[in-house]
Amino acid sequence: MIVVACIKQVPDTTQVQIDPVTNTLIRDGIPFIINPYDIHALEECLRLKDSHGFKTVALSMGPPNAEATLRKSLALGADRSVLLSDRVFGGADTLSTSNVIAAAIKKLAEEDEIGIVFCGKQTIDGDTAQVGPGIAVRLGYSQLTLVDRIEKIDLEAKTITVRRKLEGRYEIVEARLPAMITVVRELNRPRYPTVPMRLSSAKAQVECWSNAELKLDVNSVGLKGSPTWVSRIFSPERSEGEIVGDGMNDPVGAARLLVDRLIEGDMLAV
Repeated sequence: MIVVACIKQVPDTTQVQIDPVTNTLIRDGIPFIINPYDIHALEECLRLKDSHGFKTVALSMGPPNAEATLRKSLALGADRSVLLSDRVFGGADTLSTSNVIAAAIKKLAEEDEIGIVFCGKQTIDGDTAQVGPGIAVRLGYSQLTLVDRIEKIDLEAKTITVRRKLEGRYEIVEARLPAMITVVRELNRPRYPTVPMRLSSAKAQVECWSNAELKLDVNSVGLKGSPTWVSRIFSPERSEGEIVGDGMNDPVGAARLLVDRLIEGDMLAV
């Protein structure tokens, strides 16, 4: 049985700047990293490999340089890595991306049974949280989002029980396999690659699948298959600075600053 980790190469948002003229991201010189939530998705795949003997596949859609991201997954212990890369995939929104990744998972299912597909709850460059659920819908898989703990897996009954982290409470849910799970950071603590694994991953093969393998309608992928697009990106302007108080050492003073600002706002509104 296969467990799949969907990972994405994203720009390090702590170093991203926006061109004030074009209102687009300045990508020159920006380092790329594995989406932080996806690292936890990959780690959970590796833990299930250790505990249940699942075969682990890391899957990513992106340009050719995303191969470096997949090599990191091999260094951490993934059995196999697949890069979905083709010019016709370029400019994809979340719907188009879901179509491509779902097609790749169907192709993997031709080789062995798919048990679980893991995704991070969202990516730090888009923050839409739409791709994971989109994959589940297209594959007809059970959909479990915001998971912070796997309680139980019953391979005979083909069920999984998880805990979902919701606002102010937790929810225990049982679902049928195969399932698509989006994870939060509290799920686990990612491991570090060993030196031997790093060395072996440098020589390992990263498979690259183009649309020649997936055979998708070009009108359903990439820019042509994307009903939404980003017209511009900009930093919101603030008319006033934020309220800064020391809530740790002076909670009363911090509360007073907040109350004074709220009162001032009400008076200005009048």
